[in-house]
Amino acid sequence: MRIILATLSLIPVAAVTATAADAKAGQAVYDKSCKSCHGPDGTPNASVAKMMKVDMKDLKSAEVKAMSDDDVKKIVTEGKGKMKPVKTVSGADLDNVAAYVRSLKK
Repeated sequence: MRIILATLSLIPVAAVTATAADAKAGQAVYDKSCKSCHGPDGTPNASVAKMMKVDMKDLKSAEVKAMSDDDVKKIVTEGKGKMKPVKTVSGADLDNVAAYVRSLKK
């Protein structure tokens, strides 16, 4: 009986772990879809910012860190200012990119 109860108590933990965002997978998506403008470590690419005449936020900044995951995902999917939507990033990749952005350190 203890084994059954112990096993049943682990099922919710396994379910959460299986659906949790993966920052490492997010880095691969970020490197492919975001890095050219936002830099390899979240520091904006100065030449792109100058060319587009925009002030890009450092993804490691307190302002970006204060955003919710949903806010980050909305910017990726809908764009913001001169940033166009990134149509190649969707589904679980959105969660993973948000997790990767959260993992960036100053």
